[in-house]
Amino acid sequence: MHETFEARNELEQKLVTAQEGQLSSEEFMKYLLDTQVFMPVKDSIGIEGFTGSDKAIPLTLKTEDDIEILILFTSPDRAKTFLQDYPGFEGGLLVEFKWVLERTSSDVGISINPNWPVGMDMEPEMVQQLKHN
Repeated sequence: MHETFEARNELEQKLVTAQEGQLSSEEFMKYLLDTQVFMPVKDSIGIEGFTGSDKAIPLTLKTEDDIEILILFTSPDRAKTFLQDYPGFEGGLLVEFKWVLERTSSDVGISINPNWPVGMDMEPEMVQQLKHN
């Protein structure tokens, strides 16, 4: 876990204010829907830091309860340390969060900035609720 967290972009600033209670969760979610996130992907083409294939596979992990979790970050820099444990996921895509929701199946949760003090986890039910609103 990282001791300090300095917001480096607008998404991180909004996330901090939401976690501090200065921004309602509803307002934050509205903002998040139209914001870009970084999605680490494993690509069939091994060009470092670039994905040129339409067969990019996003990074997902299983919880102890066997729930699949899609891993996202507020920026590519936030992903670097985490991804050292996942060879092959050196590249990624900057995509709108809404785009991610549209492509996420009903039994998948989402974790934004895992291992950082500023982030969020969404259960599959929450992901589906956002998807249908």
